Amino acid sequence: MSTRVEMKSALKAAFPHTIPIFAGFWFLGMTYGIYMNVSGFSFWYPMLMSLTIFAGSVEFVAVNLLLGAFNPLQALAMTLMINARHLFYGISMLDKYRGNGLKDIYLIFGMCDESFSINYTADIPEGVDRGWFMFFVTLLNHFYWFFGATLGGIFGSLIHFNTEGLDFVMTAMFVVIFMEQWMKEKNHTSAFVGIGISLLCLIAFGSDNFIIPAMIGILGVLTFFRKPLQAEKRGRL
Repeated sequence: MSTRVEMKSALKAAFPHTIPIFAGFWFLGMTYGIYMNVSGFSFWYPMLMSLTIFAGSVEFVAVNLLLGAFNPLQALAMTLMINARHLFYGISMLDKYRGNGLKDIYLIFGMCDESFSINYTADIPEGVDRGWFMFFVTLLNHFYWFFGATLGGIFGSLIHFNTEGLDFVMTAMFVVIFMEQWMKEKNHTSAFVGIGISLLCLIAFGSDNFIIPAMIGILGVLTFFRKPLQAEKRGRL
């Protein structure tokens, strides 16, 4: 199969998985672009930042960093703190990203919550190249965010609508992904571990600080029980 045919089939398989992301990213990206516009920045800022940073939370925070005093160490520390969860995403994707050649460079750069969720859980159709599938999932999601942010930056002064509650689109999407994974797996031990540890960390650390402790706890517990879980899975097969 030629590379062009592989790319075309991978794009065709990846696109339906990203449609829910488009709905969320387009509106949230526009919100970000409008926010940049009303903060005094031209559309070049959200356009270039969405293209080169591609980290929604950091891009919103960057508005205040750009308006404040120059402090690169504070910007670095805040970026690491906000996106520290990607360390765990990266560990989880080591096997899946291995052996994809130069595509791995973009896959690593473009990993976000949504791309990670799709690439980690999606059942890639037989005959579709795994590397190109993950590449197009990442590229499409990146484009959705870039497109929304650019439009918001260009038309920010002309568009006036209430965006309250739009962020729930992404929450609903993750619930759907969780339910799909739940229905695919016969053993729900990992799901119960994730829910239990997340609730404990939410109670202990609060809603603003529970994500990183929860991920550390989940990684530790699942690593400790990895061999028994794998042995049980092989036994079912």
